[in-house]
Amino acid sequence: MKKISIDPITRLEGHGKIDIFLDEQGEVANCYFLVPELRGFEKFCEGRPVEELPRILTRICGVCPEAHHMASAKACDAVYHVQIPPTAKKLRELLYAVFYVADHTVHFYALGGPDFVVGPEAPAAERNILGVIRKVGLDVGKKVIHLRSMAHEILTILGGKAIHPVTSLPGGVSKGINEEERAKIEGYAKEMVEFAKFTLKIFEDVVLANKAYVDLILGNTYTHKTYSMGTVDEKNRVNFYEGKIRVIDTLGKEFIKFDAQDYQQVLAEHVESWTYLKFPYLKKLGWKGFVDGQDSGVYRATPLSRLNAADGMATPLAQAEYERFYKTLGGKPVHATLATHWARVIELMYAAERALELVVDPQITGREIRVIPTATPDEGVGCVEAPRGTLYHHYITDEKGIVQKVNLIVGTTNNHAAISMSIKKAAQGLIKRGVQITEGVLNKIEMAFRAYDPCFACATHSLPGEMPLEVRILSPDGEVLDKVERF
Repeated sequence: MKKISIDPITRLEGHGKIDIFLDEQGEVANCYFLVPELRGFEKFCEGRPVEELPRILTRICGVCPEAHHMASAKACDAVYHVQIPPTAKKLRELLYAVFYVADHTVHFYALGGPDFVVGPEAPAAERNILGVIRKVGLDVGKKVIHLRSMAHEILTILGGKAIHPVTSLPGGVSKGINEEERAKIEGYAKEMVEFAKFTLKIFEDVVLANKAYVDLILGNTYTHKTYSMGTVDEKNRVNFYEGKIRVIDTLGKEFIKFDAQDYQQVLAEHVESWTYLKFPYLKKLGWKGFVDGQDSGVYRATPLSRLNAADGMATPLAQAEYERFYKTLGGKPVHATLATHWARVIELMYAAERALELVVDPQITGREIRVIPTATPDEGVGCVEAPRGTLYHHYITDEKGIVQKVNLIVGTTNNHAAISMSIKKAAQGLIKRGVQITEGVLNKIEMAFRAYDPCFACATHSLPGEMPLEVRILSPDGEVLDKVERF
């Protein structure tokens, strides 16, 4: 049996590889998506004061620390049974909306976009943000850098730091904003809305105007019919910060809508020996293996899933794009994995509009920003929509607030089964007997996972066996004298 390895896989957060096994006829017999790292945050949070976790758990990842900061802070609020003031909630959500704009921008221009803007089979050295800028113009690069600069300045004002925020704590936030800061953020938010319009125009001109790309998106190779999960408000519109979690089936019918604290009644986690990532599934349907369809417990929680699970967007420009999205792609739900890129840009627009709504709210400069907790701490769940999927933080403490147990289901973990299935289906569709296996073909297989914008560092939570280990003994000159492996 022949083995093909894509190692390392590229344009993602964390480390991973893909092992593809071919049978004697040259067809794909099996495909494994492997993540060779373990973070272990759930264990070393034990024994610490729970109020420290919103700062500690941001360190899981430098890409989406704001998501962990918010979920952790909300879990702490629940542990202490405290309702935060309206101003504090709006400040948290404003920070979160700006973070979404920045995060989705990175994925579109630096991670996922090169496959479409530059081309899926373009030379590897050109499939990057510099290749994107070369293709669409230097001004685009300047706009992206300016957008990131604005976002980091806002995140510093609201979060205390541009990366790894520190301001949310049990009962609210530690710092408000004054009118001067509010006015600056408002100006930036208006620019972010214009940037979102600009990005949607690039997507239209480069991707939607290219029939080959549209055919690639809608083709069977990148399609899986799964259940879709996302957080919605009281009108079933997409919401990143709060609401109920809604799941729809493969036909678009509501399967369940639940509160975050009830997640264990809805979800269970399957474990395989060959990966450190767990495989969540819908408990009522059960684990049927790596299969899709109406009877499978596999679900997805991605930007596309959030749009599928919702009845619309809560801001006007994003709603118009939402309607165009489904009209163009043939109605709801959409199961084309690569359509996630378009859904992500629609969410970028929503996040920019929502940031502008919040920063002009009269309460945003209010002075009541925290309620001091007085209840005895015990147990709580916090949940937000991370860019990569629904994020759950579950803490159990003793009566002094010392953490006894932590459980995390992070965005990428929700999608792990679907990612594995998508990679295998892409490999089976692209690698055939007699087909030359080029770097471009392998990149098209990587595109199957890249659409999920996976973040593997914070997703690894299972240690099923002995951790792989490689010890190398080097001479003073760097020569490898001996090597011992355990795999």
